[in-house]
Amino acid sequence: MGKPVEWMHTARTLRRTGFGVTGAEVDAVPDPVAYLKSALAADPERDPGAAPMPEFAPLTAPGRGASADVRKVYQSQIAGQLDTLTAWWLRRMAAVRVPVREKLTLVWHNHFATSAVKVRSAAEMAGQNRTLRTLGNGDFGTLAYAMLTDPAMLRWLDGVASTAKAPNENLSREFMELFALGHGNGYTETDVREGARALTGWTIANGVAFFDAKRHDAGSKTFLGVTGSLDARGFCAAVLARPESARYVAASLWQRLASDDPPSAAALDRLTAAYGPDRHLSALVTAIFTDPEFVNARDTVVHGPVEWLVGAVRALRVPLTDDAEVRRLAGVLRTLGQLPFYPPDVGGWPRGQGWMSSAAAQLRLTTATNLVAKADLSPISSAGRSDRVDAAGYLLGIGSWSDRSAKVLSAVADHPDRLAVLAVNTPEYLTS
Repeated sequence: MGKPVEWMHTARTLRRTGFGVTGAEVDAVPDPVAYLKSALAADPERDPGAAPMPEFAPLTAPGRGASADVRKVYQSQIAGQLDTLTAWWLRRMAAVRVPVREKLTLVWHNHFATSAVKVRSAAEMAGQNRTLRTLGNGDFGTLAYAMLTDPAMLRWLDGVASTAKAPNENLSREFMELFALGHGNGYTETDVREGARALTGWTIANGVAFFDAKRHDAGSKTFLGVTGSLDARGFCAAVLARPESARYVAASLWQRLASDDPPSAAALDRLTAAYGPDRHLSALVTAIFTDPEFVNARDTVVHGPVEWLVGAVRALRVPLTDDAEVRRLAGVLRTLGQLPFYPPDVGGWPRGQGWMSSAAAQLRLTTATNLVAKADLSPISSAGRSDRVDAAGYLLGIGSWSDRSAKVLSAVADHPDRLAVLAVNTPEYLTS
């Protein structure tokens, strides 16, 4: 088996902008650029597989005199709502017909990494998830400001506790270092402190962020060379106006979508130009997947656990109707180290070879065996024995197998279930 170069490029594009891909899906996209532009412009809520986000009833925290049992019930309710939210998103990622916007939501969740471990509010985490999905294809400035004033982010990085009398530097520092400029790119510790003053005044009531002028430091500040009575919007504008910002955002999105390695200087120039003064994220995404460095590359990315698991569920048509099964899969992702809504820290999940440990390999095999027991294997089992390895490749959107993988898979061609388990654990499926 060996597919044409154009087919392989389309498969890589669809895999990187989604969760796995099947051969049939590749065949249905004659022009990946037109597909991307259409998918990026589409309303994600109109996708036939997009289940609406669940509503979460407000929870009232126990008072100081509450008993241990009351506090335990409250914590259990929080955990239950967060489990419901996680299950909803896993189901949605597996069910959407055009997964580009859902993949971008995951990408931005990793970029603006926020964890429910500290936030402890399904409603606030759900709200952030909705914002990332809605704004993740437009102007980065709009998305960045929304994150600066997002309830979950304010709680996660202590912005809610930042007042004129006691500015907290966490949000100021992390926004520049991780979200918009990059470590040490043109800012100083003085800028961190002055930025923290600009960000004071935001608080949360009933899950909604609002600005309280009484808590805000309205005095003059000098931040990144801009002087004035800056607030959060002025802070955001000053950061994004720095020339380092466009290059940082472009390089960051490249490494989250196209390669584990940074782009070359020439490729970064092209991406930054596409991003442009309008900070247009759809244009940047399209530029990434049409750039010669991506089109002609032979490098690979190691797929994280979410992409691997959701991709296998989609390709093998595993139904996620059973709540216990979805909870089990969430447990697998937690053990593998990438459970949605629970990044390890503000830097997000790692990338690259860190996902390829021997312990992870054993868990992937066990998980794949359980998935295959519920899967639709007819595309493999209906093929003749000599064609089953190629059929498995087509099912998983893999254009060709290495000699080593082909040999291993051919040895179990009499057993479609074992063939499928091994196929989703080959280097060709784990990396692309």
